[in-house]
Amino acid sequence: MMAPDWQPRFIVIGAIKAATTWIQARLRDNPAIYMPDPEPHYFSSEFDRGEDWYRGFFADRPEGVQLIGEKSADYLAHPLAAQRIARALPQTRLVLQLRNPVERAYSDYKMLYRRGTVKGPPEEYLRSLDNPYPRFLEYGLYARHLARWYDLFPREQILIYLYEDVAEQPQRIVEAVSRHIGITPVFRPENAATAENSSRSAILPLPLRKALAPLKDTVRPLRGTAMFENVRSLLAREIAYPPLAPGLREQIQDFYARDVETLEAICGLDLSRWKNATRTAA
Repeated sequence: MMAPDWQPRFIVIGAIKAATTWIQARLRDNPAIYMPDPEPHYFSSEFDRGEDWYRGFFADRPEGVQLIGEKSADYLAHPLAAQRIARALPQTRLVLQLRNPVERAYSDYKMLYRRGTVKGPPEEYLRSLDNPYPRFLEYGLYARHLARWYDLFPREQILIYLYEDVAEQPQRIVEAVSRHIGITPVFRPENAATAENSSRSAILPLPLRKALAPLKDTVRPLRGTAMFENVRSLLAREIAYPPLAPGLREQIQDFYARDVETLEAICGLDLSRWKNATRTAA
């Protein structure tokens, strides 16, 4: 029985803060592919909204699109997402981009620090799971989460590659993902180095962002216009994040050591760069 033509035939399932927005943007460079811009999170936090709500994300796809997909980076770690997708879309191709879990945890912390959700230093959140945001560490336990997916999907249905490979071999990654999901690759070199959702990007000060929050939908059509970007550039500032101390970095690396070894074994990946990483988190 063929799946309805609106259903996604591939899903980028994670990981959060592993630059999955980059691969989404590069796939959207291909006019034969349609992916909604916002993450639906349907098979994770929004499942109770129902299938009709989910279908709405794909209603505006243009004619001529050959392949529909979506990206919701929280699916990997969500305890029910794999089961829900296996039940609703058993043939869908899955794409997984993984980042050094230490860097991922610090980047996740910086995202919530940028939003004003967390205010303390990394030591308050990254020493152990016993903190108000255990997700910072939990989401990087890739082998533990991936085991759920391997229980439900054939391994050839899941493509896994590394964040580091995106910077070093962007064309190879775009081509590999395209082949995996069943579409002729389109690679635009001029877009390859574009950083999506970078923590280094200048943003508006938090008090101003909170004040403008009720106007978010109103000003959305102005984004990208010369006037909007000029005003934004005058007000936006790069954030100075609390640093990740070397001792804490080593502690987090020890926390992930066993999971990284397991991941390397079950996926056949070379994770030596993660094990020997000493560079400052991005």
